Amino acid sequence: MQCNDGFFDIQVNGYAGVDFNNENLTAEDLHSACQAIRDSGVDGILATIITDQIDVMSSRLARLKELHEADSLVREVVRGIHIEGPFINREQGYVGAHPIEAVCPANLDSTKRLLEAAGGLTRIVTLAPENDQDMQVTRFLTDAKVTVSAGHCNPSLDVLRAAIDAGLTLFTHTGNGCPAVMNRHDNIIQRAMSLSDRLTLCWIADGIHVPFLALKNYFRSVDLQRCIVVSDAISAAGLGPGRYEFCGRELLVDENLVTCMDGDTSHLAGSATPLPQMAVKLREQLGLTEKQIKMLCCDNPRQAVGM
Repeated sequence: MQCNDGFFDIQVNGYAGVDFNNENLTAEDLHSACQAIRDSGVDGILATIITDQIDVMSSRLARLKELHEADSLVREVVRGIHIEGPFINREQGYVGAHPIEAVCPANLDSTKRLLEAAGGLTRIVTLAPENDQDMQVTRFLTDAKVTVSAGHCNPSLDVLRAAIDAGLTLFTHTGNGCPAVMNRHDNIIQRAMSLSDRLTLCWIADGIHVPFLALKNYFRSVDLQRCIVVSDAISAAGLGPGRYEFCGRELLVDENLVTCMDGDTSHLAGSATPLPQMAVKLREQLGLTEKQIKMLCCDNPRQAVGM
């Protein structure tokens, strides 16, 4: 299946052996990854930088900006940057594969440093609403025309509503970035879905992060116009099983494309399934139409970031 405007993936940490979070990311590697992304049928992406110390994240963002300015192919493929963290929930389960020692409360000074390092390329910031006192950072980002997304979080329903009132419009990889065991009724998935008339929910549709049985139920409950499919791709995407590096840590991808870091199988570390392969799974496993797939993988993600 091909979208007329190509697939658009708003969460890509790396691709084809290249880790966008590598502090030594080279022009050649980024160009190669973008070519592989383009060859796969994906028209544009948001390169994703995840939680680390502010200085480290700023350095990675500045490097992406520098390489982006110097390469026309990179500019065509990388339409912006998605900053995921470090203002997330540090509790076990919610923090996921993010380094807990780098998680910190949302604050304006650090936010401004990250945006400045990215040089105007920031399109999405994922944070935990409960980690943003008085929603100061959410309001600041919204005023700066940056899409604010909740993720790796556990806000109460009231806090989530307050974040939406302050400008929050998106929810990052719904059903992930949360513990495997939660209250069966009052949990962050149910809270996000209950507000899907005001939020757009993103899903990793590889059948691993969210089993297709559950994803089918979710898609029945939430208007597809309020849903986006993302790959959350890491460097192993497009390559298959093996050992790779992600953010300086060892990443293992097994024969079923299940990803984990440092041998910890309790948390998935991104996805090894590219977005076009997810589109195939949406058709084969869930019976979605080409029009529905286009909405989820092409149109809605562009609309979410104003592209």
